Amino acid sequence: MEKSPQTEGIIDKNSIVPIYYQLKEYIKDQIKSGVWKPEQLIPSERELTEQFQINRMTVRQSINELVHEGFLRKQRGVGTFVTQPPSGRSLAKLTSFSTDILNLKPGSRLLAMNVIPAPQKTKEQLGLSKEEQIIEIIRIRTADNEPIALEQVHLIYDKASPLLNENFENRSIYKILEEVCGFRLTRVSQTIEIATCTPEEAAHLDIDPTDAALLMERVTYLENGEPIEFARCIYRADRYELT
Repeated sequence: MEKSPQTEGIIDKNSIVPIYYQLKEYIKDQIKSGVWKPEQLIPSERELTEQFQINRMTVRQSINELVHEGFLRKQRGVGTFVTQPPSGRSLAKLTSFSTDILNLKPGSRLLAMNVIPAPQKTKEQLGLSKEEQIIEIIRIRTADNEPIALEQVHLIYDKASPLLNENFENRSIYKILEEVCGFRLTRVSQTIEIATCTPEEAAHLDIDPTDAALLMERVTYLENGEPIEFARCIYRADRYELT
């Protein structure tokens, strides 16, 4: 099979640049220029092999690296798709998840909401005594109905108990705290690190347990300087970026 005029010159087999890297850059250009759009099925490994007359393992290496970098995603039995551009958060200001993904449709699914004794780490972060209780809210956060983050929020019960009567499906906890409790949230202290998920967490996020994730822990403060929230959030690294 001969190269088509559209692919002529894209792959230079005499170049010192590895062939897999040339193909990888071609695919990235197709995505960044909008020729291949989000959620579009790209040509199969066999089709790319025939199109460019190169080894199938070379094609597979290019695709696997782009999957790892978040440009593509594989769906078993179907093929390889262009991913949605990653959502993101600016670390310069306090924002809610709903604000972070403003260009997509934010949503959430409530997994659990309970009043429990404060765990040790939560007590340390919120300055609580041994006897105090917290409200624990566990949700899956979504963008265009795709799972992006698994969120575990701890709120001081004595301050946030009115929230127990609220519906947390598809609503911002920050907004509920302001509207229902009358709180003004002014700053947040947070840490971010690379993490891996447990099998249960990975299942909620629709990823493999070996995939990299972003673990963010934050303490949110009221206007008077008192902490109100300690949260632990696991984000899919292929769908979320930090600036």
